[in-house]
Amino acid sequence: QVQLVESGGGLVQAGGSLRLSCAASGGTFTTYTMGWFRHTPGKEREFVAHISWDADRTYYRDSVKGRFTISRDNAKNTVYLQMNTLKPADTAVYYCAARPRFKYSTATITSTSYTSWGQGTQVTVSS
Repeated sequence: QVQLVESGGGLVQAGGSLRLSCAASGGTFTTYTMGWFRHTPGKEREFVAHISWDADRTYYRDSVKGRFTISRDNAKNTVYLQMNTLKPADTAVYYCAARPRFKYSTATITSTSYTSWGQGTQVTVSS
């Protein structure tokens, strides 16, 4: 099973930017669809974005469209989440996740469809 390690979280003012990275090891990176989720205390973990194995397809939750960009570098076994124009509502622990690429279509965005998870990285946006 692939292991995932996130980095890049931190504290930023509203309107600022952060780039999260997720390094994968222990598996064949190109066999996985990669996703980002986030969790805030008292709420369920929510889907943010995901990207197909070949970066041909991406999918975003509506509230981040036009502000966040997911990308991947298969040569580096790394997926990224570029977050621009951050808002206090984006404050959360962000998790990287992986699932076998053949198991679900891109339209499936449930957290239960993902089989491997990172430990999370905190993003705090101040107003």
